Amino acid sequence: MNVVQVKNIEKIYGSKNEKHYKALSDIDFEVENGEFVGIMGASGSGKTTLLNILSTLDKPTSGEVTINGKDVTKLKGNQMADFRAHEVGFIFQDFNLLENLTAYENIALPLSLQGRKSSDISEAVNKIAKKLGLEEILDHYPTELSGGQKQRVASARALVHEPAILFGDEPTGALDSKSARALLETMEKINREDDVSILLVTHDPFSASYCSRILFIKDGKIDQEIKRGASSRSEFYQEILDSLGTFAE
Repeated sequence: MNVVQVKNIEKIYGSKNEKHYKALSDIDFEVENGEFVGIMGASGSGKTTLLNILSTLDKPTSGEVTINGKDVTKLKGNQMADFRAHEVGFIFQDFNLLENLTAYENIALPLSLQGRKSSDISEAVNKIAKKLGLEEILDHYPTELSGGQKQRVASARALVHEPAILFGDEPTGALDSKSARALLETMEKINREDDVSILLVTHDPFSASYCSRILFIKDGKIDQEIKRGASSRSEFYQEILDSLGTFAE
């Protein structure tokens, strides 16, 4: 079963009287339930535009995006907000934590916005905190946390409502190598053990090597695809590097 289905997506910027710029053209792919997919491409390739459309932050000019059986391009207003609150998790490069809330309160936020009972919220927050090793810092504020801890709190917030898919936008970009590796191993673990579907946008081959499949986007089109298969992560990392070499030519 596909958790994400993308059909003939186009995104064109510019009004009637302006010069048009086609950011995305004829994008087609799917993400299977429980799959860990990476999207790679140079700056300006269209990967961020694609992620914004997939995560319902932007709308395509034409085409369909179906997530968990719903065409999100047709959702409006409250429907969109409701869908985003229940079905989508998002990890940003710069954490996007609220500084005046504790780690617990930041993680609880999606459930609080849904109006869930405090007992349900407490159970869900403690469950994901235990999985991500955050129990000791739940009463700390973001200013008291390291970059790696902040990103794990942001990951917990993205996962606490058990979304249909988790989107990552360069989530390791602001982390040192040790914290980045820890985050990627956590993402790999929740993908494998909890069958969480993940779509990761990155320019970093090391981050991409944790995925099971990579889509390379170039000039607004999917140019190439590689699958990890039975390869080790180090073998897949080398294959990604080789693909990026030919991809850039």
